[in-house]
Amino acid sequence: MPENFQGGEANDTETMRGRDWPCLRQFCIFLENRVGRLNDVMRQLESLDTRVMAMSIVDSVDFAMVRLMFDNADRAREKLELSGFLFSESDVVGVELPDSDKPIHMVCSALVKAEVNIHHAYPLLYRRNGRGAIAMFVDDVDQALHILKDAGHRIVTENDLHDDDEYL
Repeated sequence: MPENFQGGEANDTETMRGRDWPCLRQFCIFLENRVGRLNDVMRQLESLDTRVMAMSIVDSVDFAMVRLMFDNADRAREKLELSGFLFSESDVVGVELPDSDKPIHMVCSALVKAEVNIHHAYPLLYRRNGRGAIAMFVDDVDQALHILKDAGHRIVTENDLHDDDEYL
């Protein structure tokens, strides 16, 4: 089933999105768990026009699920489709870490007060003005974005990933 197919109707999300869209795209790639398979993915996806900005791997004996984020989600999608990898896409929330001795706790506290569940999170290879960022897959993206903005947190957009000033 195509990644933009929902409820029996095609969903033209690609045409509604822009680089300033308030959430990020996470690609989840299904891979056989064997030596060299991740290297094959990186060889085909990572290039001058597509930088990996985050990666998380969950593996089992037989397979692995690789979560990736790129500085250019549209180009990454094209490459994934052309390479024939099995993948899905989802929206995740990117948030810049505040200048605090407990930055992740501050972000999590804002969400837990609103009862927004974080299913998984991982760091982004992103820095702006000396601050890093994390990506979070949450159960309600719109509510999470609203809560974080209201709490004074800076949301990281796809445009930010493309134009970060301190690529690690």
